[in-house]
Amino acid sequence: MSLPGDTNGVVATHTLQRVFGFTRPYRRLFLFSVFLSLLIAAWAPVRPFLIQASINQGITEGKSGFFLQGTGAFLLEITLIQLLLLGLETWIRFGFTFSSAKLGQLVVRDMRTSVFQKIIRLNLRQYDRTPVGTLTTRTVNDLESVNEIFSDGLVPIIADVLTIISILGYMFWMDWEITLICLSPFPVLLIATYIFKESVKRSFNQVRNAVSSLHAFVQERLSGMMVIQAFAAEQHQLDQFSAINARHRDANIRAIFAYSVFFPLVELVSALSIGMLVWWASRDLVDPAVQAKMAGLIASFILCLQLLFRPLRILADKFNVLQMGMIAAKRVFDVLDNTDSMPDNGNRKPADIRGDIRFKEVCFEYTEGQPVLQEFSFGVAAGETLAIVGPTGSGKTSIIQLINRLYAPRRGQICIDDVPIEDYELAYLRTRIALVLQDVFLFSGTILENITLRDLSISREEAIAAARQLGAHTFIEQLPGGYDFQVLERGGALSAGQRQLLAFVRAILHKPSILILDEATASIDQQTERIIQEAIPKITAGRTSIIIAHRLSTISQADQMLVVDKGRMVEMGSHASLMEKRGMYFNLQQAYSGGK
Repeated sequence: MSLPGDTNGVVATHTLQRVFGFTRPYRRLFLFSVFLSLLIAAWAPVRPFLIQASINQGITEGKSGFFLQGTGAFLLEITLIQLLLLGLETWIRFGFTFSSAKLGQLVVRDMRTSVFQKIIRLNLRQYDRTPVGTLTTRTVNDLESVNEIFSDGLVPIIADVLTIISILGYMFWMDWEITLICLSPFPVLLIATYIFKESVKRSFNQVRNAVSSLHAFVQERLSGMMVIQAFAAEQHQLDQFSAINARHRDANIRAIFAYSVFFPLVELVSALSIGMLVWWASRDLVDPAVQAKMAGLIASFILCLQLLFRPLRILADKFNVLQMGMIAAKRVFDVLDNTDSMPDNGNRKPADIRGDIRFKEVCFEYTEGQPVLQEFSFGVAAGETLAIVGPTGSGKTSIIQLINRLYAPRRGQICIDDVPIEDYELAYLRTRIALVLQDVFLFSGTILENITLRDLSISREEAIAAARQLGAHTFIEQLPGGYDFQVLERGGALSAGQRQLLAFVRAILHKPSILILDEATASIDQQTERIIQEAIPKITAGRTSIIIAHRLSTISQADQMLVVDKGRMVEMGSHASLMEKRGMYFNLQQAYSGGK
């Protein structure tokens, strides 16, 4: 049987099985929900039966009660029983609704954790190709739709279907002829339900795609707001946003139109069924004995039809909720099934890394067929400082991104201490390498949380000592709250120089064996640069350091200079030897000196 949610029933069934695989830790809660759904279904015919007994035996026949005597005693007992059962049914429905919703929240919590765990381990090239807003939608919006599989989807559908079967069974047992007459308008409802379900499914698919596009668009524009305002591009961006928003509106309106047609149609079919019931049952009401019997039956059947149409009215909507949940689950599982993460098969965790780095004929490309590094080979001895220079786009940043395995080379080998970097445990390798970039990223939180990255093994005293060493302690203490100062998103409340100093503190605080500085002083003021220049000899002492810089004055004290152009090594040697060689490094120095 094909389940809703995908044109391929096998795929939909597999998706549903995977979703319910997350219920295993909560098996008892799931079984409890199913048990309550069975209880609700079994309970459904009780009220119509009691209503019929109240009219036929309590009112028409004036039957005596089981426990009470006198006129109306039976009717009073039946009424008390109904009130008792109604209260009990209310508690059962509460338990069913709460347990189903709780199960959904528990499953979604676990799925969201799994998705985020997968996302933070994906290769960086995935973020080069996928808008951040799309992954945000998968982690937040789509998983909320998965939650509805439990709260408004499959489990409630099971309860409603069982209730419908139970009511129909009771009606056929009471009078099969009248039941068939009541159900005569149902083919119209079945056809309308199918059309409604397909129409809403298409609309909701379009809504989901529009929501994903909106998330991606807004996320990117908020991140680049300074560029938009600086170039007075607000109106162009607003026009583009309005177009995406219009698609979202139109898809929702199409769904609203389907709802506006379907629900009145259900009410019409319900009225027709009741009309057919009254017409058919009233044919034989000449005989007073038949009148007495049919009065209770008609009242019972009217209540049955109400109980029947209540789940039917929302069943199609619940199927759409299930469909949307299945579609959302499929998207979530696409993220979970993404295997493009950095392999972590190494098990080497030595007490320390000396920091000897060797590139052996390394080839690398971000996009297939567009090489960034070609047959690249060089070496840095442990404890040395290597400066990498070259034109923009020559491959300098790619070199350092390969060292700590943010990306993987297509061919060749990179070794640290004569061990291929793939043989190290990935987390261990990255903890031994600290990276300071030109564009410093700070998270919302305190100064202390940003420099420790919430590593509880680093004490406040250690953080303060590292800040003092780098000359950052003074400005931190001047902030409101000092180390507890709340940093805005991306560090918007701090200057570029302050953010850069914090990045240096963060790097040194983790006591790396290898320190990488990528244009770390390119966008800061001279005073901050002077502070950093004074600190660099302290922080590079005793560890291997790689420095990329356009300001050649900042690298003149490096042990070795590596000149890169178009993904190939052009020259390598000390500052003095390369100046004597009068090659590309000499020309870069001349151009830099002439620009002063």
